[in-house]
Amino acid sequence: MPYCASPFLYQRRKAREVVVGDPARGGVIIGGNHPVIMQSMITCDTMDTAASVQQTLDLVAVGCQIVRITAPTVKDAANLQNIVTELRRHGCNIPIVADIHFKPEAAMEAARWVEMVRVNPGNYADSKKFVIKEYTNEQYAAELKRIEEKFTPLVKLSKELKRALRIGTNHGSLSDRIMNRFGDTPLGMVESALEFARIARKHDFHNFKFSMKSSNPKVMIECYRLLVVRLEQEGPDWNYPIHLGVTEAGEGEDGRIKSAIGIGSLLCDGLGDTIRVSLTEDSPHEIEVCRDLLAQIPKLTTSDFRLQTSDFPFDPFHFERRVTPELELNEDFKCGGEQTVRVVVTRATWEKVAPKIRPKDDVKPEAVYEDLNVAELDPTRDFDINCDTQLVTVKDGVNLPAITAFRLLAAKLKRLGRSNPILLKDCINFEILPNEPKIALLRASVVIGSLLADGIGDVILVRGESGGGQSLRLAYNILQAAGCRSFKTDYVACPSCGRTLFNLQTVTALIKTRTEHLKGVKIAIMGCIVNGPGEMADADFGYVGGAPGKINLYVGKTPIKFNIPEGEAVERLVDLIREHGKWVEPEAKEVVAKT
Repeated sequence: MPYCASPFLYQRRKAREVVVGDPARGGVIIGGNHPVIMQSMITCDTMDTAASVQQTLDLVAVGCQIVRITAPTVKDAANLQNIVTELRRHGCNIPIVADIHFKPEAAMEAARWVEMVRVNPGNYADSKKFVIKEYTNEQYAAELKRIEEKFTPLVKLSKELKRALRIGTNHGSLSDRIMNRFGDTPLGMVESALEFARIARKHDFHNFKFSMKSSNPKVMIECYRLLVVRLEQEGPDWNYPIHLGVTEAGEGEDGRIKSAIGIGSLLCDGLGDTIRVSLTEDSPHEIEVCRDLLAQIPKLTTSDFRLQTSDFPFDPFHFERRVTPELELNEDFKCGGEQTVRVVVTRATWEKVAPKIRPKDDVKPEAVYEDLNVAELDPTRDFDINCDTQLVTVKDGVNLPAITAFRLLAAKLKRLGRSNPILLKDCINFEILPNEPKIALLRASVVIGSLLADGIGDVILVRGESGGGQSLRLAYNILQAAGCRSFKTDYVACPSCGRTLFNLQTVTALIKTRTEHLKGVKIAIMGCIVNGPGEMADADFGYVGGAPGKINLYVGKTPIKFNIPEGEAVERLVDLIREHGKWVEPEAKEVVAKT
């Protein structure tokens, strides 16, 4: 069963409507034919009413349509009354979402004051101690009954008060029960959410949406695709709305690229009713990226061409790189086969960047496009390729969105029994150029990142960014964010919220200053333990807020050092990296003499 109507033709998934607040008084309707909603989260302490109100107003001022506020305790949840009262006094009627993880009683309190409550099935009335245990069917059923007893009161209260719920699973916080039954998998995330949905439906409550968040864009994409299929399998009235987000995306270009790959690719396939771009930055910055990203989707999906095939050229539920033979790009580099995905540039870009390239640089062109032996094909027409050892790409000017064109190219090669390596381009139609840098970044990330997540692509070319050095760097950053190549330190950094136990922006900057030269090392920076250990499962090291002023250090998802004073924690992290043989001294920076 496919997750969308066609991988080649855009058609938005029709979700049932979910009402959040009173639409006549500033509330919103999610799903149906309504536009995708932009949301964000404030970062201050929930007990600070004035700051919470001001940060919410700041978000509304830049276009945020739903604001989430953490409520880790009953006391925090009770203070939502004061926050909402003050907001309404200011004439602000935006829907507020209470973010609940560990305490069902906090959810019950929050539901009295806000329009929506977000619950995380992995933490809500379930356990996560990373304990390996075999569950019999009887034990599993008993656990489900216990969860139902904890969750049902919130369902009934939400129905009574006309509240909405968000059932939001996170890759980093699956319960031990789910982990032991399904593993740390997209299926585990989906089944965890469906358990809670069945409880809601048992009481004829349908005013809820789903989310499936991960810091890994490929995992996140697979989760949402699988969720949609499972909902369709459950029945036609299971068409609940979906919230999209890449959690712990980070900051700056890296955070925007990761979010564009994960969120953008799914939007291009017609999935998604609300979105959040989670950045380790001030929250209003997230809305600008949301708006810019949503504006690109029609431009990346609109087509008058009607395709006669709906065959998927890739497995949408399990990432597997398309199998191709290896071939030479030039005398220095090969592509395809087991080779890493290569980066090529245009002749114009080469002339700009070549004089600045040093022998040890990791970011450098690996070929010039105009020098390559590449067959430029029109996938809307029949073509014949008589061997597999020919690099191919989509011909410029083809009247198709780029994602559609390259998927169709891969499908036609498959039908011909060919496995030629494919060169991906971020754009094939030049009437859309030039783009300002922030738009070029999003467009290239959506197009190339989406295809790489499909397993398509052996060489990439970025042309939408006009700056030579910027386009080269963008290509490498897309490969790193898509998990295809590692040329620098990789950071998994959560956005700030009221649970955060240290200043994430400041600490992230400090850690980057000390570690940004560690090529291939992945470091997770987590403000609290809600998603920390789980999201750090594929990180080498973790820096996690354990208590106010205290930091816990992890290797993978295993805590190694506890309650380190925050002032010492960055250097202790460096010591931990050194102890595990991952530390190298940074090279001395070149000093250019003034003349």
